[in-house]
Amino acid sequence: MLRPALEVADIFRDRGPAWRRANAGHVSLEQLKVMSAIERCRTAALGGHVARCADCFYTTIAYNSCRNRHCPKCQGAAAKEWLAAREADLLPVPYYHVVFTLPAPIADIAYHNKAAIYDLLFKVSAETLTTIAADPKHLGARIGITSVLHTWGSAMTHHPHVHMIVPGGGISLDGERWVACRVGFFLPVRVLSRLFRRLLLEKLIAAHEAGRLQFFGNHAALADPQAFAAYLAPLRRAEWVVYAKRPFGGPQAVLAYLSRYTHRVAIANSR
Repeated sequence: MLRPALEVADIFRDRGPAWRRANAGHVSLEQLKVMSAIERCRTAALGGHVARCADCFYTTIAYNSCRNRHCPKCQGAAAKEWLAAREADLLPVPYYHVVFTLPAPIADIAYHNKAAIYDLLFKVSAETLTTIAADPKHLGARIGITSVLHTWGSAMTHHPHVHMIVPGGGISLDGERWVACRVGFFLPVRVLSRLFRRLLLEKLIAAHEAGRLQFFGNHAALADPQAFAAYLAPLRRAEWVVYAKRPFGGPQAVLAYLSRYTHRVAIANSR
């Protein structure tokens, strides 16, 4: 593979020192460590080894990788291993691609409450799907889910959502048989959306009452319970986005897409 004309590491090495000085006090230690790792990746700073051909004595130096998940040159092998393991789990049944997306007002407060709200997003989306699937009015089965969190959209802006790969059916509630969904239809997205909305708002308020959320800047006033309740009030009437469709390329295509981000982050050298 040809090396891109310009890499993230080149930009960091050239402009990083000035940028860090200009933003001193506003960059976390973890972010500084990431920048340093990317700048040093596959350079003499991390050491390396010498490879020599036994016949022609051609010699080349291979420098070590930083192995940081934020580095666009690292973790490719780990992503391939993850993909192979997930593909091995696939059943010989149709699969569905399901996506649960946080509304923008909640995404805004998630930016400074990542651990708390991303955890809620994972748990509530899974609870929503398993609850509706278990309902005899819909599927009446226990289902399995593979979930992957994305925190950005195609425009590389903050856009938290969970991708799920779900088999089109599950084990009957008595554990005796396989229950397949209707051909081309998994679960009603409006029903999923309504339950997702109710559960997430309930758990957000509980997290606020337990003091697990922090607010800064324009959102500082939301530390007050009444202000927080008023902030969430319009979301109780809004339609929340849930997507559920059979993937055109099958589950393998979705898993391949997700694997590119399970061990790496958004900014590839090509971008």
